[in-house]
Amino acid sequence: MTELVIVADPTSEPPVLLSVTPESAGWAHTSLWIVSLSADEGISLESEADEILVVPLAGSAAVTCGDTRFELQGRASVFDGPTDFAYVGRDSEFSIDSEFGGRFALCGARAAAQHPFRYVAAEAVAVEQRGAGNCSRQIHNFATADEFEADSIIACEVITPGGNWSSYPSHKHDENTDTETELEEIYYFEIAPGPTGERGFGYQRIHGTPARPIELLAEVHSGDAVLVPHGFHGPSIAAPGHDMYYLNVMAGPGDVRAWRITDDPEQAWIRAAWTDAAIDPRLPFGRVPDRP
Repeated sequence: MTELVIVADPTSEPPVLLSVTPESAGWAHTSLWIVSLSADEGISLESEADEILVVPLAGSAAVTCGDTRFELQGRASVFDGPTDFAYVGRDSEFSIDSEFGGRFALCGARAAAQHPFRYVAAEAVAVEQRGAGNCSRQIHNFATADEFEADSIIACEVITPGGNWSSYPSHKHDENTDTETELEEIYYFEIAPGPTGERGFGYQRIHGTPARPIELLAEVHSGDAVLVPHGFHGPSIAAPGHDMYYLNVMAGPGDVRAWRITDDPEQAWIRAAWTDAAIDPRLPFGRVPDRP
């Protein structure tokens, strides 16, 4: 299942460091590009059949579509709390320009309807602390179905303190039922280095059902991506000493835009263990704004 892991290529030439499309992934809906811009550099793009979220990972930029320009303040790193972002509808020409340089995620999903170009401030992003103890993690629900209007895309960020587990219990969303929605998913990782720059790492698991087998246990590093076409996914495990960030991008064929999941029945019991446990005191990460 090594085709499910896209390892960061140190020889990649900017501006595009990572490209996942439905064609390259072998599925139908979900995309992700990681773009690196030097100071005073820009890139012009067309969304075509995708709706796109422009999310600063490190640095700031201006996003222009038509006669409208939004200044994204961004952040120093993914561990500095939520960021502002821009939404670009399908069939749109747009550009990204960065005065000081930076790294940006372009989260994409096939869209049937066109929604307007718009901006969301960091202060409007819903921040959630999920789990407890060594399963504590921080969620930035910047483009989840309940928080942001879109055609099909669902996206969020997860920050897991070093030594903790997230995406746990393992869960799946690969069929459309009353309790589950079919969604392809991309995990994009950035891992904090050690105190003197040591390369960080973590682990990602995927496992399937008897009817649809799939199996992966992969070591992941900064810049890597993991594709989840189906099956139970998680845990995502941050190595001790190395905080883990991942960006989740999802989309699917269902008529309802929703994140409905089924827990692995052998792991679901862990949720009850969090009831009386304390949240990891290392949370929250970065500047977490008070929502208006």
